[in-house]
Amino acid sequence: MINLLVRGDSGKAVARAEAGVEWTVGFPDLSATEFPMLWALTPYGDAVFNQRQIPLLLAELDRLPAACGGEWVGQARELCQVVERGTHLYLWFVGD
Repeated sequence: MINLLVRGDSGKAVARAEAGVEWTVGFPDLSATEFPMLWALTPYGDAVFNQRQIPLLLAELDRLPAACGGEWVGQARELCQVVERGTHLYLWFVGD
């Protein structure tokens, strides 16, 4: 499971998603050229997105294949808004 949270520069979590990303067979099949942000996700590591990367991530969520979707997508969108509205905030996808 990949957990989602927003952290500030201090590393302190300021927001969390209740749903996590379930690593399915669809994720390794995502094209690095079509989904460069989501392609960075890995079940065993972390991926961090800054305020300038959030619009790219949101665009990828719009066209995400159904096999990779789930409740986490809507919650990821909400966390993206937190990052966009704040300063020095980052969206983290934290693998096991």
